Amino acid sequence: MVRDGYYYGFVLLTAAFLIGWLTTPGWAAIPVLLALFFLWFFRDPDRIIPDTPGAIVSPADGKVTAIANGLIGGRKNTRISIFLNVFDVHVNRSPISGIVRDASYRRGKFLNAMNELSAAHNEQNVVEIEGEGQKLVFKQIAGLLARRIVFTPKVGDRVARGERIGMMKFGSRMDVIFDTEINVQVRVGDRVRGGESVLAYCSPAKEKVADAAQVAASEKVTR
Repeated sequence: MVRDGYYYGFVLLTAAFLIGWLTTPGWAAIPVLLALFFLWFFRDPDRIIPDTPGAIVSPADGKVTAIANGLIGGRKNTRISIFLNVFDVHVNRSPISGIVRDASYRRGKFLNAMNELSAAHNEQNVVEIEGEGQKLVFKQIAGLLARRIVFTPKVGDRVARGERIGMMKFGSRMDVIFDTEINVQVRVGDRVRGGESVLAYCSPAKEKVADAAQVAASEKVTR
């Protein structure tokens, strides 16, 4: 469990005790139920991390709401959007192994995370990780209820695939952006689990180099 759960739980259970002592036990049921909800909400289950080379795992639990192609800086990319409702695990995990090249927190609005405009206008933390022969960006995007985004690694830190790297409190959205050549494994409507569900596969850097060498060799032969 994330330690925040203990803080919320302790405060609410203390409030329940005081309310029950000063008034009647029936009124204490409300903070008790809230305490149980927070203890459940901040759960942090272990996950089985795929070890397949080139696997990009989901950084969050939730539902895939969009898969779209676009342009960033003139380069084609694929974006997978994942919506987290209040009942999902909100601990976030690294989608690949690599080095955190950038992490920038951007202030913004708190639109409904299901709204496509939220990706551009909502408060968010944008992270770039380089590793396994690729660069990948993911966005922790706040929603109507999410008012705090947590990201623990620092720029320059090395993270492992599936490693816990932070959380988004309450309902929110996660966007994962990568090269269009990567083989997407999910569809809109799929439910995914952070650190465990594979969003896509890409060829490891060594395989890409080997493929390029084979192509070059075949071109020499044909000439």
